[in-house]
Amino acid sequence: MGDSATKFEQLIAPFETQTGIDVTVEAVPWDSVNDRLTSAVASGKGPDVTQIGLSQLASFLKGDALADVSADLAAYPNLAESNFPSAVASTALNPSGGVYSVPWIADTRVLFYRSDLLSAAGISAPPKTWDELRADAKKLTDKSAKRYGYYIPQWDAPLPVTYTWQAGGEIMADGKIDVTSSAFTKAADHYLGLYADGSVPTASDFDQTTGFISGSVAMLVSGPYLAKAVAEQAPDLDGKWSVTTVPTDASGTSLYAGSNLGVWKNTTNKVGALMLLNFLADPATQVAWYTSNGDLPAATKAYQDAKLSADPLVKVYAEQLKDARLLPVSTKWDAASSEILNALNKIAVSGADKAATLKALADKVATINAGS
Repeated sequence: MGDSATKFEQLIAPFETQTGIDVTVEAVPWDSVNDRLTSAVASGKGPDVTQIGLSQLASFLKGDALADVSADLAAYPNLAESNFPSAVASTALNPSGGVYSVPWIADTRVLFYRSDLLSAAGISAPPKTWDELRADAKKLTDKSAKRYGYYIPQWDAPLPVTYTWQAGGEIMADGKIDVTSSAFTKAADHYLGLYADGSVPTASDFDQTTGFISGSVAMLVSGPYLAKAVAEQAPDLDGKWSVTTVPTDASGTSLYAGSNLGVWKNTTNKVGALMLLNFLADPATQVAWYTSNGDLPAATKAYQDAKLSADPLVKVYAEQLKDARLLPVSTKWDAASSEILNALNKIAVSGADKAATLKALADKVATINAGS
């Protein structure tokens, strides 16, 4: 999946040479994945191997599109579960059992901060706790200079979930999405409190990359793609910003995002497909892909490579990945997460009554849970 196949074709050229297997690569834009999946499942004709965004894994499993390769893994040592973080263990990826995909690309969220702005405000180190984050965000906010201490993307569905984890709770209870726990309430208070402090811009179209580069926001939680964008668009900011693990409450758990690879259920070349997955999971291949495309490896051993271990940003990403989790693997998650964001933003931005709005949210999520 993605916008270009050229770099991937270069990555797998050694595999084709070594095995004599000719691999045809097709790039599918992310916004077309669901349509292509639906068509492929209906026709029974899919690729031998497919990339799966972790947020789309539930749809692939529900569509019965992928082969269970649990009985095949012993023959492919790079695919052993012990090679990857526990966040992407098969029990987390495949709640109903079996192994329908293996890790390919890792991604997580960390705290980005403008060290020059923190220093100018007399803040010597980035915040380590929720309380420090709120205090620093207030101190950094200067509306006369059109600067805010913190930014919350109003479209960031995983954010309320990670706040719930950090508050010591779960977003799923007994197989259902739960927005009535004390931890979710605390997460909502944290989300809304930053708005109530006046530390967060309220414009829905605020651009986090532009805002971070310009200094309109001093801190935000985002992924490695932001670091790449800042480095490319504002090289003069080098040395004036950095990243650290997310501020903690009961925990410092962040999001584990990224992509997996799966073998199509109806493939006629399962052995060749698994050979390709084994090649792509090799730490050396994963380092080569990071060097070529900037995607973080899923294989833990890849982080021992000198190219990665010498990079201070990657050190932080690797540390955060040790305490990162997947979003719920549920086809009901998209609808529920949309309702969560709508409710929180309605309170934060439009001034809706908090108690009534959260009660209505609980009712809507209960209806989603009850759906088929």
